Amino acid sequence: MGVAVKLPDGSVRAYDEAVSVKDVAESIGKGLLKDAVAGEVNGQMVDLSAELPDGAELKILTLEDEKGLEVYRHSTAHLMAQALKRLYPDAKLGTGPVIEDGFYYDVDLSVRLTPKDLPKIEEEMHKIIKEDLSIVRRVVSREEASAIYEKAGDHLKLELIRDLPEDAVITIYEQGEFFDLCRGPHLPSTGKIKAFKLLSIAGAYWRGDPDRQMLQRIYGTAWPKKSQMDEYLYFLEEAKKRDHRKIGRELKLYMFSEEAPGMPFYLPNGMIIRNELEKLSRELQVKAGYEEVLTPLMMNRRLWEQSGHWDHYRDNMYFTQADDVPFALKPMNCPGHMLIFKNELRSYRDLPLRLSEFGQVHRHELSGALNGMLRVRTFTQDDAHIFVRPDQIEAEISAAMKLVNEIYSVFGFPYRVELSTRPENSMGSDELWEKAETALKNVLARSRVEYRINDGDGAFYGPKIDFHIRDALKRSHQCATIQLDFQMPEKFDLSYVGEDNERHPPVVIHRAVFGSIDRFIGVMAEHYGGAFPLWLAPVQAKVIPISRTFYDHAGKVVDQMKEAGIRAEMDARDEKVGYKIRTAEVQKVPYMIVIGEKEVQAGTVNVRMRGSKEQESKPIDDLIAEMKKEMKERR
Repeated sequence: MGVAVKLPDGSVRAYDEAVSVKDVAESIGKGLLKDAVAGEVNGQMVDLSAELPDGAELKILTLEDEKGLEVYRHSTAHLMAQALKRLYPDAKLGTGPVIEDGFYYDVDLSVRLTPKDLPKIEEEMHKIIKEDLSIVRRVVSREEASAIYEKAGDHLKLELIRDLPEDAVITIYEQGEFFDLCRGPHLPSTGKIKAFKLLSIAGAYWRGDPDRQMLQRIYGTAWPKKSQMDEYLYFLEEAKKRDHRKIGRELKLYMFSEEAPGMPFYLPNGMIIRNELEKLSRELQVKAGYEEVLTPLMMNRRLWEQSGHWDHYRDNMYFTQADDVPFALKPMNCPGHMLIFKNELRSYRDLPLRLSEFGQVHRHELSGALNGMLRVRTFTQDDAHIFVRPDQIEAEISAAMKLVNEIYSVFGFPYRVELSTRPENSMGSDELWEKAETALKNVLARSRVEYRINDGDGAFYGPKIDFHIRDALKRSHQCATIQLDFQMPEKFDLSYVGEDNERHPPVVIHRAVFGSIDRFIGVMAEHYGGAFPLWLAPVQAKVIPISRTFYDHAGKVVDQMKEAGIRAEMDARDEKVGYKIRTAEVQKVPYMIVIGEKEVQAGTVNVRMRGSKEQESKPIDDLIAEMKKEMKERR
């Protein structure tokens, strides 16, 4: 019986008898056969050995494909699990999924692993690669799978089998003496794995449930080439150096305390950066026609029931009582802005109304998810809500996108755009959601912005455009968002008087640029490695007298710079000049100003810039003028 197979380029290949993905790859060319790792048949991932139905649409996956790389890393996770079973026969295997840039496996072991054990596990993995064991898929019944794992005494796998849907196809992958419950697909053999590294060990609750047993989670990374892995490992080392928590301690920007988990304390240096960010945002928002407001941190429970947060978001909220009335700390600023809009009668001439707020919000995060400034329980949003007529929607979204671009260009952040569509946990009619998503697509199309669809990741009240910035280490961070909302105005019975003297509901555009100012500061700390540009640097100039003789003169220079609005400090320690300069370098101070006899006599200062060994003498007035220009331009 013949089999026809359609390839991604539209061509169709015909075969006289049954063929597998591997057979098709071989018929196309030896190069493709060598590079192939799996197939995608009618949208489903399969092994190379999978036979193809007549009329199948086939994409042959290589390590150049993201999905092919996932197969490669998944097989490396199994490789690690096999090595663990050889070294620790009593090991019980949980789950071993692929994650970004690598994989992990959760295991139940009687011994506590340490980083010193990782090289031993890696050595065993290399042995298995040399054995080049075939990786074979076997379909089993539920009863057979249960019997296999009952014999192995593996309670973790038995639980997974019990929880599989009744109609699930259960598969076990075998390589040599090792087998694992898995839906696959996998590489054809262990010898295909080239470069990997085990990175760390952590504790992890079984299936993410803090009430279940604690397992040991081993993280690793895997790459097609050693050069790619070396580059990635260098990136990890650089990321450690740039860790915003480390930078925060060294530069005295912020701190954390067990008295308020996940809630940052801003130190004086950190407040300088935060205030500068707010200043930038305020300047541009005033030009764009925004009016700033401030709403309470805590509001009555009935408000959150009205807004929909009670039904859709209460697991992430904090609650309290006042005068026996239930209140909640706000997780979002929007309901407060709805009340401000409703506070007075609005006309169509008043729209668009652009309300902005640097609003502090509280959201409950699991303690295990907290991560310095990047994942906190309280943060400040540079929030705005734009109340518009339907005919103003697209123009206002375009203007909001322009504002995002304007602010990100100050920092040199490139970004990509995603359109996030209706989630499962949503409110409102299909018609309103369709209308909102279409409006966002129209704006993106007219703006000629490349974007991708992020299905099901919209807010519960509306679709959104998300902006993902890329930092100096090429990591992506979702920050800015523009959300379109037809729901909230209905919930709060908002209206304006139209030209026809009738009441009409406005549409709300939710907008944030930094997203979370706190998180943005953490991202910036890592992006700049603590070496903030002059306008953001907490200390902009360090004045260094070469001896006590010049303290008075150095003090006058500091005063002169402060009067000009420059954040300057004097290093008055009894230390050598070289040591003081190195200290200023470690503190990432942009300008170091050395003052000695020569400078006093000439009426100049000796200037060295951060990261440079070159020195230059110039009049203090000239230096101040140059620094003020650089600060004003926010270079």
